[in-house]
Amino acid sequence: GRPAEGVGIVHQEKDYENAIKFYSEALELNPGNAIYFSNRSLAYLRTECYGYALADATKCLEIDKNYIKGYYRRATSNMALGKFKAALKDYETVVRVRPNDKDAKMKYQECNKIVKQKAFERAIASDEVKRSVVDSLDIENMMIEDDYSGPKLEDGKVTMKFMKEMMDWFKDQKKLHRKCAYQILIQIKELLSKLPSLVEITLKENEKITICGDTHGQFYDLLNIFELNGLPSDSNPYLFNGDFVDRGSFSLEVILTLFGFKLLLPDSFYLLRGNHETDNMNQMYGFEGEVKAKYTAQMFQLFSEVFQWLPLAQCINNKVLVMHGGLFSEDGVTLDDLRKIDRNRQPPDSGPMCDLLWSDPQPQNGRSVSKRGVSCQFGPDVTERFLNQNKLDYIVRSHEVKAEGYEVTHSGKCITVFSAPNYCDQMGNKGAYIHLRGSDLKPEFHQFTAVPHPNVKPMAYANSLMQMGMM
Repeated sequence: GRPAEGVGIVHQEKDYENAIKFYSEALELNPGNAIYFSNRSLAYLRTECYGYALADATKCLEIDKNYIKGYYRRATSNMALGKFKAALKDYETVVRVRPNDKDAKMKYQECNKIVKQKAFERAIASDEVKRSVVDSLDIENMMIEDDYSGPKLEDGKVTMKFMKEMMDWFKDQKKLHRKCAYQILIQIKELLSKLPSLVEITLKENEKITICGDTHGQFYDLLNIFELNGLPSDSNPYLFNGDFVDRGSFSLEVILTLFGFKLLLPDSFYLLRGNHETDNMNQMYGFEGEVKAKYTAQMFQLFSEVFQWLPLAQCINNKVLVMHGGLFSEDGVTLDDLRKIDRNRQPPDSGPMCDLLWSDPQPQNGRSVSKRGVSCQFGPDVTERFLNQNKLDYIVRSHEVKAEGYEVTHSGKCITVFSAPNYCDQMGNKGAYIHLRGSDLKPEFHQFTAVPHPNVKPMAYANSLMQMGMM
């Protein structure tokens, strides 16, 4: 008989891997089965392998151009990659084939809206100088109402007292006054814009730093990290390696907390940009929707400006290089090239800035096309050559969920750390962070598990097409 449609209720990461394995084996026996391609495409979508998802959806449609789900899968893949016009084409096809399908019409209109909005944004961007949101804010005259009993900056400054009050306030699911949020954003933009694209720090013999990976809006797990490992301070420095927002529905709380600590401890608290600190991702995966729901579209614009100033990589003691994604699509990139990156922009589709945010390691030598449809995958030989050329010992990156919260590959030269446990409330993975000491720079791993959070589902604020496309 025919196989059941869909991947069924899949929860853990390994279940997706099993589903992918199952459909791959089925396709070897039956390479002409459109449904298998469509189902494997969904499993790839859910594991963020948009490049593979796109290829499978296309294969599915080559086999059966009337298989409607194939168009939806491909449209979702393209949307995840920020290719809205390509997505619109597929929604259009479904509407043409099924003129009476209300659902299809709704999806088409929703996608069309985004395409028009993007065109409008491009038109504005080409006007000579884009004005900053900061210029249109009158912070001085923003009143804080008498009935607001929450935290306030002290004489316009972030203090440890303010940070503790803010974290408690957020823990109770309360909203920081918009004036305070804007004060933090204006100050952090000023601070980040003065930093180099490659931040370089020295740990003394007796100092250690904690490196955390993706936190993805999981605010209660972030509080747990501070509980387990101590609050940030000059003697307890932290580096958060990108992807602070999206997916998790407490992204604002996470990012305002991280920005607050950066203002409080500019020389002991470090933040690097991830592929989710970008407009396309925020539009799809929830951060834009969350900021608009809790504050305003104008505030999201300011977040977008701030994200563009986040540094892209950090070098510790000239020996360890940290970045969100990984190494480069071509050999020969030097630390000096990284220092020279003009980062105040949305990442380009290729080149070193794109690679730092998007690439992934692979076990085999050489490079391959990325499973994500952006940047590349790099092998142990690529890592080895890069480290030798730049006189480095190893790299630390994040960007991929790992069952144990971390993974050591490329003979110890490439380390992944991921700090969002039970990612999206369903992967069942542990989280981890790394301790690095100035004395020996040997990574020491600490694992932790997820803690409960209030009942707001991941992706609650994500784009509706994205939510439906993952079903």
